[in-house]
Amino acid sequence: MYCSRCGQAVQPGQGVCRQCGLAADPAVPQIPGFEFQLQSHAGKVKALAICWLVYAGLAVVSGIVGLRFAHLFLMGPFSPWTHPNHDFGMSVPFLLHFAWITIVIRAVMALAAGWGLWERTAWGRILAIVCAFLNIIKFPFGTALGIWTLVLLLGYRNSTLYEQGQQR
Repeated sequence: MYCSRCGQAVQPGQGVCRQCGLAADPAVPQIPGFEFQLQSHAGKVKALAICWLVYAGLAVVSGIVGLRFAHLFLMGPFSPWTHPNHDFGMSVPFLLHFAWITIVIRAVMALAAGWGLWERTAWGRILAIVCAFLNIIKFPFGTALGIWTLVLLLGYRNSTLYEQGQQR
């Protein structure tokens, strides 16, 4: 390093130039390298994986509670749809089974996405992106989780960081 006024060599840690007395420029802090970015991204992916696993558990619990309530409301003893004059046939039980299958598939996909992100697999990233798009309409938690997933996993920089994290 050299003095900007007289050109004299200035040693690192020397506060002033010995020849002209000009104060030396403060040391420039180092810019975080790729390793720092990789570790930061890995921590964010782990947090996202945990959130997907928790979301899968919440989807199962809320689905069971919701379907139990729907079953009691639609097929219970005081339900207007179970009156003998109404002929709904198999439509109500069919809809309840379809809703149950939908909830199970959604929960399994969220669980697999969380596990795939935790293990840093390539399919986990893709499945998490697909789940994010499907859960965008599940306001408020699915929307927040979907947006966070898309922001963290989409884009060239993020895909490169994810792939580099897989290799380590």
